[in-house]
Amino acid sequence: MSNPSPSPSAAPVVAFIGGGNMARSLIGGMIARGAEPSSVRVAEPVDALRESLQADFGVRCFATAEEAVEGASVWLLAVKPQVMRSVCNTLAPVAQATRPVAISVAAGITATQLAGWLGGDVPVVRAMPNTPALLGAGITGLYPNEHVDKDQRKQSGELIEAVGPVVWIDDEAQMDAVTAVSGSGPAYVFLLAEAMQAAGEKQGLPAETARKLATQTLLGASRMLTELGEPAAELRRKVTSPNGTTHAAIETFEKGGLRELVDRAVTAAADRGRELSAANGD
Repeated sequence: MSNPSPSPSAAPVVAFIGGGNMARSLIGGMIARGAEPSSVRVAEPVDALRESLQADFGVRCFATAEEAVEGASVWLLAVKPQVMRSVCNTLAPVAQATRPVAISVAAGITATQLAGWLGGDVPVVRAMPNTPALLGAGITGLYPNEHVDKDQRKQSGELIEAVGPVVWIDDEAQMDAVTAVSGSGPAYVFLLAEAMQAAGEKQGLPAETARKLATQTLLGASRMLTELGEPAAELRRKVTSPNGTTHAAIETFEKGGLRELVDRAVTAAADRGRELSAANGD
């Protein structure tokens, strides 16, 4: 008589350390994709946030990180960078005993720092999501350290994909560029929207009309970029008729040094990420 086929492995228990907006987005995405609420544990010291997560998603919530990580093979570290070290130090004995994969969404803290704070030689995935994750439309850069195995990499990617696509980064030094382009990037678009609305109002449009024109234009253009699969330069070329209205505007942007300004802004954000990392120490 042949042996029965092994049953599929159960979904990993995921512990969220911190129950703020990013954790809420990921939890909501997981549940929407079929994750069992019983497989999600959350550590959150604020009573109101714990109660809200419990009521909205049916997940198990705890006041301390030590309670939340019990039985969890995946930890999602979603606390502020300035308290990450103390949180990790508190969890280090458990991390050394159970060897979970720890996923961090904190900006400016390296995988080496995280692994060290967790006691050393711990599987760590550094993640840089962005705020559109709150709508399930984010994108996240992921960097795994050398201790992350194939299964842990798969688990980490699938968890973060609950709020949008992911890109894997081979060189952790590039995570500062990821932060500068996509992590901080939504604010650049919001600034452009502000400027477009203000310019429309200056041309005589009512404020609400200018706002709607600017925001819907940015939405439509973003959809074209993501859904048509054509390079941005080609899409721009197609809507820029020689000597037309768009040509006049684009020429003004180019003469004003828009490309160089964006380059300086992204460089400044990347440099700041490196400064934050250095400030957190080893």
